Amino acid sequence: MRVAAGGAAALADTAWRGPAVFRAAWTPAHGARRVADFVDHTLLKAEATRAEIVKLCAEAREHRFAAVCVNATWVELSVKELDRAGVAVATVVGFPLGATTRRTKAAEAAEAVGTGAGEIDMVAAIGRIKGGQWACVEDDIRAVVEASGRALVKVIVESAVLTPEEIVKTCALA
Repeated sequence: MRVAAGGAAALADTAWRGPAVFRAAWTPAHGARRVADFVDHTLLKAEATRAEIVKLCAEAREHRFAAVCVNATWVELSVKELDRAGVAVATVVGFPLGATTRRTKAAEAAEAVGTGAGEIDMVAAIGRIKGGQWACVEDDIRAVVEASGRALVKVIVESAVLTPEEIVKTCALA
């Protein structure tokens, strides 16, 4: 996620101003090719089958999406399916509630990277956010980043259940 200039310090002192805080660098003038560069083609349903994952990867290869995002059980298959395609393989940790422990999230991330994931999408601890336990949220993020080595880590912010202020604070920590 791209954050307004000034980073976390600027956000901490900024009143909520709506979607402008979250504007990406893309405009319609960039065209469809540029849009595909922002797409993580995702299939996270529990009942996903091998055939569905293979299809997901074929679609991502065809459209040259930035990444596929799959559950950890499908990372190795996705890496094989996307070999030399220029499409990253992402997986989720702490999904879907962010309610797992810091150590569990870090272990999930380390295992996923070990099986080939180049990106880790971690769910921020919703209960910790709602309870204002910002140090715990930051410690969770730090643990996953450290466990992920060189892999890109993205923080999933469940904005539907958060206030605007909680969203801004969580983004500042990420």
